[in-house]
Formats: sequence, structure tokens, C-alpha cells
Amino acid sequence: MKFTTYVLKDVDGKLYKGMTSDLQQRLKDHRSGHTRTTSRMKDFVVAYTENFDTFEQARKRELYFKSAAGRRFLKDKLMGR
Repeated sequence: MKFTTYVLKDVDGKLYKGMTSDLQQRLKDHRSGHTRTTSRMKDFVVAYTENFDTFEQARKRELYFKSAAGRRFLKDKLMGR
């Protein structure tokens, strides 16, 4: 089973970081309002993804994205710096 760490970005520039083993199903969950945090996001898109072989690798990367260093990494990556 593969795992995906992903970043959603809405029209206001807000980011949501998560991980899943089924990205398409997870996006359906987000769009249908089943995730409290993303239910308030407007018109989000998948801004960034990374794939991993294990749950542990994907979770570690998700936690990195949620750290100060990870937020800087995403800002640089998503802003094209």
C-alpha cells in the first residue's frame, strides 16, 4: 500500500496538510465537509503531494510540513522560490 502526504490550498491562501492511503477518497471527504478544518476552506486545490511506501514515512513528512521548517519549505515550494 502506498501513502500520500498532501497539501491543500484554498483561494485565500490557507493551507491544510494531511496524509492518506487513498487520495481520491480523501479529497471526496474534504469536499463533502466530513473534515471540520477543510469544511471552512473555499474552493481548495491540491497544491503539493509526495508519495511514500510506508505509513511511518508519510506521517513523518506530514508532521514536518506542520513544523516551522516545513511551513517555510512549502512557502518556498508553492511560491516558486
